[in-house]
Amino acid sequence: MTDTAATISHNWAFGVFLLGVVTLCLLMLGVSRFLGGKAWGRSKNQPFESGMLPVGDARLRLSAKFHLVAILFVIFEAEALFLFAYAVSVRETGWAGFIGAFIFAAILLLGLVYEGSMGALNGGVAKKRQVNAVDEKHPSCSRGD
Repeated sequence: MTDTAATISHNWAFGVFLLGVVTLCLLMLGVSRFLGGKAWGRSKNQPFESGMLPVGDARLRLSAKFHLVAILFVIFEAEALFLFAYAVSVRETGWAGFIGAFIFAAILLLGLVYEGSMGALNGGVAKKRQVNAVDEKHPSCSRGD
């Protein structure tokens, strides 16, 4: 038996599966096209909100803090992913792997402490900064004498 014939006989089930997937997708698209409505008009282009006309703007303005929290979530999820990979191979890596994982976690913990000290994790309204020193050279910073 040649290599090509051996490969085909070994992977024929995968080919049948792919053929079935493509057939099923085409069947679903064809049935929806056949059964679906073909009416076009002004009301077709309007959004549908539980049978009522939409009220207000559909766009939500999100605070930049939301995006910051999302980025922090992704960063610390990646940390968890790397630590899970370490946990799987903890017996093979020994003390060197433990020290490496500890340094990795310590660096990320220091980053978390830094972000907390900078106020990145505060979800509330930002407080106004107070200027403690008066700049003598700048006329708008006078003491009101």
